[in-house]
Amino acid sequence: MYFIEYTEDALQDLDFYRKAERKLIMDEVEHQLVYEPKTETRNRKRLRPNQLGEWELRIGKYRVFYDVLDRADEAIVRIVKIEAVGHKEHNKLYIRGEEYEL
Repeated sequence: MYFIEYTEDALQDLDFYRKAERKLIMDEVEHQLVYEPKTETRNRKRLRPNQLGEWELRIGKYRVFYDVLDRADEAIVRIVKIEAVGHKEHNKLYIRGEEYEL
């Protein structure tokens, strides 16, 4: 099982959306990424190296970019770190209303 962590930037990205949209995104993140976040599916894929994150989760028009961390201290702690949240319109990605180039 993985723990979900949101960066400050990701939380600010979520604040850009309406409450219902935030709930949809966060519920789907919990549902999709708590177990096996490194498994590619129809809605989850590994990305080419970029500044946002190693993985992308597609939730309709929304995109969640995340990294998976496995820490071994006294116990193994598995974390999914949400780096950014945006949405796509046609072939363009927008984060906080600004077009972002991957």
